[in-house]
Amino acid sequence: MEQEEKVVLLTQEAYDKMKEELAHREGEYRDEITERIAAARAEGDLSENGGYQAAREEQSKNEGRINELIVKLRNAKIIEAPKAGEVGNGSLVTIELGGNEMQYVIGSRDITVATDYDVISPESPIGGAIIGHKVGDVVTYKAPNGREISVTIKESEPLN
Repeated sequence: MEQEEKVVLLTQEAYDKMKEELAHREGEYRDEITERIAAARAEGDLSENGGYQAAREEQSKNEGRINELIVKLRNAKIIEAPKAGEVGNGSLVTIELGGNEMQYVIGSRDITVATDYDVISPESPIGGAIIGHKVGDVVTYKAPNGREISVTIKESEPLN
């Protein structure tokens, strides 16, 4: 039974960064690992060779990430971030919660490959509450513990 693949929402910038990473991992990085394996293999006894084992493990991780990137790029849907002041997938939003201002990107972790921002999923309680709203709106959502929480949307810009 085949598993249904999930659509991956990406900005054009995030898509391009993933393509660059894939090219690097399939090209020079894969070659570098292969050279390390060959050099370690030339040293002899592989059962006692830590360098060989480490290089094989790195090769496995790299191939796993290559496969992950291929699937995500194949299932990518390029989104256009909302206009400034509107909250949607691809927004960099500043919210006030409990007297503290915090800044997040709305979307999947994949959308932030080019940034260091924390992410709020649109499917999360807070993400679902603020998506579709505008700067200045005060919205409430129900936390997992059942408590009602109010959030003020302070700023929202497209993530670029």
